[in-house]
Amino acid sequence: MRLREGDTVQVVSGADRGKQGKILRILDGGDRVLVEGVNLLWRHMKPSQKQPKGGRVRKEGAIRACKVMPLDPESGKPTRVGHAEVDGRKTRIARRSGKPLPWPGKE
Repeated sequence: MRLREGDTVQVVSGADRGKQGKILRILDGGDRVLVEGVNLLWRHMKPSQKQPKGGRVRKEGAIRACKVMPLDPESGKPTRVGHAEVDGRKTRIARRSGKPLPWPGKE
C-alpha cells in the first residue's frame, strides 16, 4: 500500500494545499484518508454525558488519498512511492531519494 496510518504527508491539491500532518485513519479501502489538521469541519453535537453542553466541535474530514503524498525522509519534500526488495522483503521507497520510507510507529 502506498499510504499507512501514521505516515507524515503533505496535501498537494485542494483548499488545504501545502499543509502537512499525520494520517489518522484510512477509510473506504484506502481511497480516503483523515489527516491531522486538514479539512477541518464543524460537527454539531447533541448534549451527552461525554459533552454535557453539546455545541459545535472542529473535526477532521476525509479527503481523497490521491491528494496527499508522503514526505521524503531525506529532503522533507513530498515524494511518490515506489517498491523495492530490501533484505529479501518488499518495502516502500521514496522515489525522490531512493531511501526506504519509515514504518510508522517502528522508528
